[in-house]
Amino acid sequence: MTLTISPAARDALEGWLASSRALNGTAENTLIAYRGDVVDFIAFMTEYKAEAQGLAPLARINVPDMRAWMAHTRSSGASARSLARKLSAVKSFYRWLSERERFEPTAVLSTRAPKFQKKLPRPLNEDAARAMIDTVGQQSQKDWVGARDMAVVTLLYGCGLRISEALSMTGRDLPLGDAMRIIGKGGKERVVPVLPIARQAVATYVALCPFKMEPNAPVFRGARGGALNARLVQKVTEQARLQLGLPATATPHAMRHSFATHLLSAGGDLRAIQELLGHASLSTTQAYTSVDTVHLMKVYEASHPKAG
Repeated sequence: MTLTISPAARDALEGWLASSRALNGTAENTLIAYRGDVVDFIAFMTEYKAEAQGLAPLARINVPDMRAWMAHTRSSGASARSLARKLSAVKSFYRWLSERERFEPTAVLSTRAPKFQKKLPRPLNEDAARAMIDTVGQQSQKDWVGARDMAVVTLLYGCGLRISEALSMTGRDLPLGDAMRIIGKGGKERVVPVLPIARQAVATYVALCPFKMEPNAPVFRGARGGALNARLVQKVTEQARLQLGLPATATPHAMRHSFATHLLSAGGDLRAIQELLGHASLSTTQAYTSVDTVHLMKVYEASHPKAG
């Protein structure tokens, strides 16, 4: 859609985004996606109903309107997963707008998202995870760069960090102790244990790094001393997986997924893994770690007082 939206609708949209940023700590990339999804929705309604969609028209959106938007979005090439994401953004906007403008949003909120098969990153087995860490450290001719890449990937697998969390470390976090405080998605704070192998990997990198570790400066640096870009971590991981003959699913995020899956396979508690990953709900952790019925039944039989 190339149509613009009304000033009133745009002001409402920006108000909702600002509220999401301030109250929920929503990440900027997520807010950008939200803005695009809602602008597309309002632009479609503007063309479909042949009138500017100010606040009053938006409050009159009905079930047939929603069906027309969803049909148009699918026919434009959006997948079921993409449409579900767009609908989620629109619903969130309408919840906020209806409370502010005091109208009934049932037509929008009752719209069902299309069903789709959730795709989960495939974990590496333990041998492949170790080989990935070792190989990543051998990709560069510069010792400090190899040590840097190995340290980052070790943190992903050894501590279950996201790339953004590992790269957000500053000199103030050094030297690493037995545990590390992480600020994750939505500003959610958690404490993760740091294995000796992860502490050693980071210490080795720091000793070789040619740049001074200032308290407020990033720990992981690029070739010119600036903050390391996540894309470089993805690139070196891709080179390692090609060298090892691993599938395309062997990504940096798969290292975090492997961390959770291997803990679960070893009998780790789901609640503990949830805390380590920084998930807001247990259901997210269950999906993330591909928990199967057999494992859940074993947990039930071992812990429920009536299981016997």
